[in-house]
Amino acid sequence: MDEHVKLLLDRQEIVDVTVAYTYALDTKNWAALDDVFLVDATAMLTEELNGREAIKERVRRALDHLDVSQHMISNHRIEISGDTATSCCYLQAQHVREAAPGSPNFIVAGRYEDQLVRTADGWRISHRTLVIMWTEGNPAVARQR
Repeated sequence: MDEHVKLLLDRQEIVDVTVAYTYALDTKNWAALDDVFLVDATAMLTEELNGREAIKERVRRALDHLDVSQHMISNHRIEISGDTATSCCYLQAQHVREAAPGSPNFIVAGRYEDQLVRTADGWRISHRTLVIMWTEGNPAVARQR
């Protein structure tokens, strides 16, 4: 396969993994994160996490109590070196909980900084860092009941 075509396919597969993460979160399909992270992945999602199960538990705790969330990502910057890659993309996530005291909306904006590894099943995130750049709205929405 032509090297340029291979690079484009790899890049698209990496974008697809980052998109799969957002759909898993917004549909509360925690099992779908098995196709996003390595088993021994690490993350910094406002707290340090070790292992895919810890990551799944963290996002479940953060989102399960919400009525709805919508995670949008854009501006992907990807660098591939053989079977490893780094990726950075902007995010904006809206969180809604009608029962929250005050406004039911809370927005978080920032970026995901990822390290990825090519596996036999495709690209998987080996480490994810969430960098929060700004928030707007009612932070009580994000607090667990």
